[in-house]
Amino acid sequence: MKVDIDTSDKLYADAWLGFKRYGLEKNEINVRDFIQHNYTPYEGDESFLAEATPATTELWEKVMEGIRIENATHAPVDFDTNIATTITAHDAGYINQPLEKIVGLQTDAPLKRALHPFGGINMIKSSFHAYGREMDSEFEYLFTDLRKTHNQGVFDVYSPDMLRCRKSGVLTGLPDGYGRGRIIGDYRRVALYGIRYLVRERELQFADLQSRLEKGEDLEATIRLREELGRASSCAVADSGNGGEIWL
Repeated sequence: MKVDIDTSDKLYADAWLGFKRYGLEKNEINVRDFIQHNYTPYEGDESFLAEATPATTELWEKVMEGIRIENATHAPVDFDTNIATTITAHDAGYINQPLEKIVGLQTDAPLKRALHPFGGINMIKSSFHAYGREMDSEFEYLFTDLRKTHNQGVFDVYSPDMLRCRKSGVLTGLPDGYGRGRIIGDYRRVALYGIRYLVRERELQFADLQSRLEKGEDLEATIRLREELGRASSCAVADSGNGGEIWL
């Protein structure tokens, strides 16, 4: 898909200084070609690395205290019982805030595990039972009766024969056992091309489907793809400024 955007714009010109703009000059998005034309292999050894700073050493020792506990107990130091993790679900978490140069834990405490229920609630329940903890009842109700998970969605389309073959082990490798519940987008494209460029590409792809829609060609797949492309563009515009998800 060709995307015409003025790459002489200062915003783009500054961002691409020092790089070969191979894909962009062809008005196409091609991360692989960008990497192939802009990387220099390093063939040396580790001698260029500096020793760990005192702050890093102290922070790592603090982390190791928890890791030693986990190695001894064969269990997590802690994990959530009622919070479905998102990028903003937890309060800020630190190991030792005054020493930290790069901050940000996935939860509000070191080594505290987050819950990823969107893949499937039963896998989480099994982990709770394994470590002698109880899941919050309202949380379980939400992801059992109100919010359909990936796992439940896949089971809903299995036929009775498929379910029996799965249970007996005749069928393996089925797509119902995912814990995270989402495939993460390729964020390198955002850094290389910018939100505006990527959204414009999606808009052109959306418009390209109009003729297929009018002719009634493969309607189900065409309508689904238009819906996904429309959602991608709107999510990018809505969320790109506040740290949320970007569907590109």
